Amino acid sequence: MAEANVLIAFYSRTGVTEKLAHAVAEGARELGAEVRLRRVRDFVAEHIIQSVPGWRESRDRMHKDYEPPTGEDAQWADAIIFGTPTRFGNVSAELKSYVDSLGGLWFQGKLHGKVGAAFNSTSTKHGGNESTNLTMFNFMSHLGLVLVPLGYGDPAMFQAGTPYGATAVSGTNATPPTDLDLSVARYQGRRVTQVAKALRAAGLTQTK
Repeated sequence: MAEANVLIAFYSRTGVTEKLAHAVAEGARELGAEVRLRRVRDFVAEHIIQSVPGWRESRDRMHKDYEPPTGEDAQWADAIIFGTPTRFGNVSAELKSYVDSLGGLWFQGKLHGKVGAAFNSTSTKHGGNESTNLTMFNFMSHLGLVLVPLGYGDPAMFQAGTPYGATAVSGTNATPPTDLDLSVARYQGRRVTQVAKALRAAGLTQTK
């Protein structure tokens, strides 16, 4: 039995945030976590998706590769790590739609005390890396999650990421995360798992 269950619920359009999600998962598994990688679904009009080169192909691939996150996934988890591309300095509507679907669990208090963390990617430098992670702290606080930022507990933090969570800058050509970006993301997975394991061992999280 895993010492911690970690849900990584993310949205990715071009695959940049997806790569960060996989690095976060690697870090969590290093400390013995069982990980569920879940990608929320696109819901914009099909003609818009078709009008952007590569979007349909990327969407179709990721729909095959990942199940959408559910309320059951959130209940199962000791920690929930949310990932998103920025949208005008804020969380994507796609990820927010999943968060909004958790209202029933929030009302029942079934998410209270679980660990929460955030990561994101932007197209431009200073395009919302910090504000997007901080925005996700808002809804995680309402859900009752125990927020786990990164601080500067790993050498990679002095060269990449933010103290609030892992980040990457993709540019206009969906440039993949750098090795340093991925190092920060793996650190995030380890740090979140470490805290989740401690809270679970103390009987402070519930997964039912």
